Amino acid sequence: MTYRSETDMSRRTYLQLTGGASVVGATGLAGCLGDDDDVIVPGTASGFPPFEFREDGELMGFDIDLLEAVVAETEYELGEWEDFDFDGLIPALTGDRIDVIAAAMTISPDRQETIAFTDPYWESDQAVLVREDDGFQPASWTDFEGRPVGAQSGTTGAEQVQTNLIDTGVIDEDDYSSYDNYVFAVEDLENGNIDGVVIDLPVAETFAAQRDVAIAFVEETGEEYGFGLRQDESELQTALNDGLAAVRDGDEYAEITDRWFGQE
Repeated sequence: MTYRSETDMSRRTYLQLTGGASVVGATGLAGCLGDDDDVIVPGTASGFPPFEFREDGELMGFDIDLLEAVVAETEYELGEWEDFDFDGLIPALTGDRIDVIAAAMTISPDRQETIAFTDPYWESDQAVLVREDDGFQPASWTDFEGRPVGAQSGTTGAEQVQTNLIDTGVIDEDDYSSYDNYVFAVEDLENGNIDGVVIDLPVAETFAAQRDVAIAFVEETGEEYGFGLRQDESELQTALNDGLAAVRDGDEYAEITDRWFGQE
């Protein structure tokens, strides 16, 4: 998929994100699939614009719109959204607090040992954010030698830091900062507490469009996002795959994509 660097901000004022970027859901166990076979409770991790974030307390974003469109093509109903830190989503799913994860979650073998996924709905690479107009402008991982770097815990970005920086000895463990969400990581970058943030490319583009940060370079990972499900929910998995195919085959997928990634 081709990404465009200018994101559609007409539905959001990104600088207002920080007030409610990471809120743990309050509806608890009510409404999960085991309680009502027709209602599925979705979970996400806000603070990852434009896929999911909060503006004036309202949850919105690409994943939110896409899952709602997909479920509308099925016989299921979508319950109230639950909002967690990213690394709390899989425990919430396996613990029956939610029924589906919509959080730009990369399909990976490690995660597939615990949960199942729908068919992919997005492709991405990883990007490295630095301060804009700063003297430090790295062109590769080795340029980060001895410099502090951050990423959101439980994400592909954190894995890239481990693989390309810590395991190779470019930085020490003490030089790595883990965050509950990327809003906090980018704030620390802007404030000079870290010198780089490793993050999914389309999200990096959103931050670069609205903050004093810039993309230094891109690591081509070719990862794919999918909606996360419990491994024993084959009927729900089939229904969501069919719903996703229907949304893709019509005009709605393109409309949702243009809404969040198109030019103004």
